[in-house]
Parts: sequence; C-alpha cells; structure tokens
Amino acid sequence: MDNESEVREFLMSRRARITPEQAGLPAGPNRRVAGLRRSEVATLAGVSVEYYAKLERGAIAGASSSVLDAVSRALQLDDTERTHLFDLARAADGVPLSGRPRRRASKTAANRPSLQWVLATITGGIAVVTNQHQDVLATNELGRAFYAPIIGDGGRTPNLARFQFLDPASRDFYPDWDRFAEMCVAIMRARAGHDPGNRQLQDLVGELSTQSDTFRTLWGAHNVRTHGTGTKRFNHPVVGELVLAYEELAITAEPGLVLMVYTAEPGSASAERLQLLASWTAATVTVTAE
Repeated sequence: MDNESEVREFLMSRRARITPEQAGLPAGPNRRVAGLRRSEVATLAGVSVEYYAKLERGAIAGASSSVLDAVSRALQLDDTERTHLFDLARAADGVPLSGRPRRRASKTAANRPSLQWVLATITGGIAVVTNQHQDVLATNELGRAFYAPIIGDGGRTPNLARFQFLDPASRDFYPDWDRFAEMCVAIMRARAGHDPGNRQLQDLVGELSTQSDTFRTLWGAHNVRTHGTGTKRFNHPVVGELVLAYEELAITAEPGLVLMVYTAEPGSASAERLQLLASWTAATVTVTAE
C-alpha cells in the first residue's frame, strides 16, 4: 500500500465529513464543498495552509506529535482514528511502532499446548483465536460449533473477511450484514495502518477488492475502528438467533493474535440457546466417537 496515498485519502475523507457548524465556524455563502476547506483545518490546527496542504498531499514524514495532535483535534478524530494517523506518520518515517521490529505470530502459534488448554477451559462461551488477517486459527469446542458455517470441511484456513464478502451464507449468519461489513473493513483498515508492511494483509485486501464491489467501496471510505467490546447478533443454523457480548483480548506472547470471547447475558434467551448449542455439540462429539 502506498503510504502517501493512504495519508492523503484518509485526511481528505475526514475533512469532508465535518461541516463548518460542527467545527464552530460560520458556513458562509457559496461553499463548493460540504466539509471543511483546507484553510479552515489549518486555522483550527494552528498551522499554515501551505503546511497542512503538504500533509494532505501525503508528505507526513517528519510531522511532530504536537502537529499530529492538533490536526487530530481539528478533524475531530476519535481515539482509533488518531492512532491510525500516528501509525501512518510512523510508517512514513520508517519507524517501527515499538521502536524495533516485532516478531510476527505464525499460524502455528495458536497450536501452542498452553493456549489450547486455555481455550478448552472456556466452556460457557465461544472462544476464537484470530490473526491480523482475520484467519480463524483456533477455537474452543463451542466455538467450532458456532463457527461451523465459516470453518466448513477444512481446506484453506477459514477467514472471517472472505466469509463476510465472498460467501452468500454470511447473509444468513449475520442478520446485520451491512453493519458487520463496515466493521470488518474498518478493523482491517486500522490493522493495515498499524502494520503497513504486512504482505498477507495487502494480498487479502487486493483479493477482496477485486471480487467484492461492497468491500471496494467500504475500503475506499477510509473508516477505521478497533474491535474491543460490544454486542453482535447472529443467526445460527442450529439454534437460531443469538445476541452475544464480546471482549477482544490481545495475546501478548504472540503479537498480532487476539482471543475473542463471546458470551450471552445470563438468563437470556440467547444464553439458553448457547447452552443448547453446547449440548448439541457434546451429543455430536459423542455420536462421532461411537
């Protein structure tokens, strides 16, 4: 990915979404743009118009933290967007995020026995380990049943982004498909900015951009977000609708890997259905073993 283009398009997209009223500026007559002008962003950030124009052309190398903070405030960036801007600036400067190159987790890292033991101890919720490319690397027993539509019968490593945009079954699995699609792309955008040299992620973006018009449109919006925590709604082929809360946990021993745990509110219909799925999974395993 071309860093200058990433910077240019990100800053332009953020500027275009803010109206003068939102920035506390008079709109004035005869405006040709819905968002802010470059000169208005420069004024709000306390830099010259020429300097901000240089930044928006993608020449962000050497920009100080104070300038980036000022631009972030002027464009009303949230925490994830601000981090993304700093990531793009560090990439332009050629500085690794930690100050030194970090070892990237391999797909086999999820097979470490102690990590597998941790997954096995999570019995009341869905646990899944994914990497920066949204590959599903490992799950607990309930997770295998939950993600059956995605995991399939084997072959290529299952990937949440490919399932989202290339598999028609995702429309059934994700009742809020449009929302999930936006989240998926925004998370990938943030990860791409954090690790711009990740060739596998670049290849995945290229593949999805070629095969999905929706992905290509969402990628061009330059929205970014982190997963973190929240609630999602699913339609499972065995137990029906599930409303699940999720927490994303970084696996610090394996940079790039995260553990996502989905649970249902105690006493809710989703909790009962999750227990039903666990019982169905146990029965299926027993029959298979026999």
